[in-house]
Amino acid sequence: MHDPRVDFECNLTRRQFFSRSVRGVAGGVGSAALAGLLAEDGLAGPTGALANRHFAPKAKRVIYLFMSGAPSQIDMWDPKSGLADRFDEELPESIRMGQRLTTMTSGQTRFPTAPSLFQFHHAGESGCAISELLPWTAKVVDKMSVIRSVHTEAINHDPAITFMQTGHQQPGRTSLGAWLSYGLGSTNKELPSFVVLHSTWNGRPEAQALFQRLWGSGFLPSEHQGVALRSAGDPVLYLKDPPGIERPDRRRMLDGVAALNRHLHDEIGDPETMARIQQYEMAYRMQTSVPELVELDDESQETFDLYGPDARTPGTFARNCMLARRMAERGVPCIQIYIRGWDHHAGLPKDIRGSCRDIDQPCYALLTDLERRGMLDDTLVVWGGEFGRTVYCQGALTREDYGRDHHPRCWTMWMAGGGVKAGFQYGKTDDFSYNITENPVHVHDLNATILHLMGIDHEKLTFRHQGRDFRLTDVHGRVVHDLIA
Repeated sequence: MHDPRVDFECNLTRRQFFSRSVRGVAGGVGSAALAGLLAEDGLAGPTGALANRHFAPKAKRVIYLFMSGAPSQIDMWDPKSGLADRFDEELPESIRMGQRLTTMTSGQTRFPTAPSLFQFHHAGESGCAISELLPWTAKVVDKMSVIRSVHTEAINHDPAITFMQTGHQQPGRTSLGAWLSYGLGSTNKELPSFVVLHSTWNGRPEAQALFQRLWGSGFLPSEHQGVALRSAGDPVLYLKDPPGIERPDRRRMLDGVAALNRHLHDEIGDPETMARIQQYEMAYRMQTSVPELVELDDESQETFDLYGPDARTPGTFARNCMLARRMAERGVPCIQIYIRGWDHHAGLPKDIRGSCRDIDQPCYALLTDLERRGMLDDTLVVWGGEFGRTVYCQGALTREDYGRDHHPRCWTMWMAGGGVKAGFQYGKTDDFSYNITENPVHVHDLNATILHLMGIDHEKLTFRHQGRDFRLTDVHGRVVHDLIA
């Protein structure tokens, strides 16, 4: 168990020395010195300078669109025309090779091949194959790097999503956005450096829960955790002051609490005490900045039309994509949008249509909007889920209806803007979209590449915890330079 006395001894350095020695002469100067030294050491929260990059970045910010539940690559991005002649045939053992199955299909007596019901066409000058489910996305496919060879070890949703977001299947590690907040800070002191948005959905009604630890700070100071904005009521709980409390009253109260916390930090030396001060200050600033952010009256009708009919409805994926663009404009370095409903174990043809309607036009609009504002070149947009789906059917199979189980061996993600190649396709799978045949990209490779595009060496962004230096990519990961323009 972590001993806070160790922190006390470690922190009894120049920070404590100046704070204590100057306090007897002039308390105000001591506090100012402490705050300055904390900022120097990276313990006072985002500096606003983004000066900690290891090399020149391709991207200044990342917008991560996470499709929770695992979109079917076979029905959206990875066409296998030869499967049409294999309808209901047993998946060859030479393809499955005894690989691990979930408990949902391991008891099946058969693994019948289920060809996609949907037609594919080659879009754009790049000729990227894309499903009829995504007519809007097809219009911007030339802006993307489509990666068909992502893979993971996790086979169930919670560990797989946790792995994607934190680099480890078990809870407790630091999320990607928190790492970015810790490493880079933010140019906007009025908004958090890591913001999370949750979307309503029209796919499968039942959906896996998303836990706060997915955007948590783990062992980093808690000021780096993602701030989730609510779609109903106040965007953040208790954003408004209660009746009878005015801004000057709130300011005096926070100053008093901060003084007490600084005194506690002088005595104990717990970095979380300073994190608490930063969180109080951020909350105070957000009382002004967040209402302005989520109020879209200054957006034109043309912009609403671009994002589609759902853009005026709070909580929709379309609305959240608009908010993400507004945050990107305001200097928020990491924005993550979650949408659930992609877990299509049964009734896939019906439910995936609803899922694709939710995200198709907004994805097109987000890339188009960023580009026309001159922001796409330095904004990295990432799209994908936690794993793929099987070529074999889960449950009853007909030509018009089928379901697919979890498949960690290969799935498709795409990236756009932020220094990645445009109109590029990477990685290949076998004739059943079951195994990778060319250019595998592991989860750690993907995260290493995202950090690299943001100007961070994934092997150098570390944090010492319980005697070990931790990083997002653990002891693995390679930057996929083939994806970088």
